[in-house]
Amino acid sequence: MAPSNTAAQFRPVRTRSSFARPGAGSLAVATRIRYRVRRISDHAPGVYRRPPVQLALVAVGGGTSIDTAKAINLLLTNPGELMDYVNVPVGGGLAPVNPLLPLVAVPTTTGTGAESTTVCVLDVLELKVKTGISHPRLRPALAVIDPGLTLTQPAGVTAAAGMDILCHAVESYTARPYSSFERKRPEQRVPYCGANPISDMWSERAMSLLAGSFRRAVRHGDDATARAEMALAATLAGMGFGNAGVHIPHANAYPIAGRVRDFRPKDYPDAEPMVPHGMSVALTAPAAFRFTYPAAPERHVRAAELLDPAAPRPSDPAEYLPSVLTSLMRDIGIPNGIGAVGYRADDVPALVEGALRQQRLLATAPREVTGDDLTAIFTGSMELW
Repeated sequence: MAPSNTAAQFRPVRTRSSFARPGAGSLAVATRIRYRVRRISDHAPGVYRRPPVQLALVAVGGGTSIDTAKAINLLLTNPGELMDYVNVPVGGGLAPVNPLLPLVAVPTTTGTGAESTTVCVLDVLELKVKTGISHPRLRPALAVIDPGLTLTQPAGVTAAAGMDILCHAVESYTARPYSSFERKRPEQRVPYCGANPISDMWSERAMSLLAGSFRRAVRHGDDATARAEMALAATLAGMGFGNAGVHIPHANAYPIAGRVRDFRPKDYPDAEPMVPHGMSVALTAPAAFRFTYPAAPERHVRAAELLDPAAPRPSDPAEYLPSVLTSLMRDIGIPNGIGAVGYRADDVPALVEGALRQQRLLATAPREVTGDDLTAIFTGSMELW
């Protein structure tokens, strides 16, 4: 499975050729992968509800391709509709009852870390909501990470997707501690368990890699070392947040992406408006981390140090991490706040309503988050500098 723009670069053809040997079986290529869907069934183009006779699935592309493959895999192997498995309160929150087929993920962008996570994210236009499914069975059986596949990733995509890596790492690092969650039986536990010593290792390493490679990868796409470090950072951050979880910036990102009007980002297909996922996450991150700072000051300071060791320290330590983020966002071309992607002050109530529906994510925040808190974060994110 690969989107049409990836297919145009012949990567699925190369993948197909690796199967063209005796005893390897046949390979069907699906390229009608959409960035945003109007009906939940659109996430299973061409193979929706086909009996599970396939031996495995291979997803080549960015997070859209890999998450689409996860959704199709779920539908091929389990009863019901996709919304039955979407997180509460948007969907039914059911867990898959059957094992899934083996999924091989081959990322061609550096951002989502979908090759290493238990999460499948869906953007459903008819509901004006971006939502997700979380379960350990969604994790790909194998990830093939070749930084060479990302050398042609445009600067705008590198910047937006890279902010997703960054926010995965920082959100999981600043998440509510694992020891603060109510104890539950293993079968009742959600995949996100809060910041812990294991996830901290992945997140800290991802931030260190970004410090030396992010700006270089955006400015010099043919820098093989920078591309390799970005690819490693994406996977490590995926392992970190796939364990600890993400919180406010990602919860806010869902309505920002889901309610887009006419914004068309640089270097992305322009067939329809969209706010790329990583961009939508980044736009409220400075304000969100300003809000969460009192819950874990030392972690916010450490994250800023890892992301930019040379950055000047402001007199107010609560501004250290937000200032590091806004400086980076300006350098790599991220829009200046949610106002720059088409939102106005009178849109804030709808954005807050959409974010409050993401309780799976907000539960991981290190501070309790109310509607008034989110209103202040969205309002403070209209313009960042």
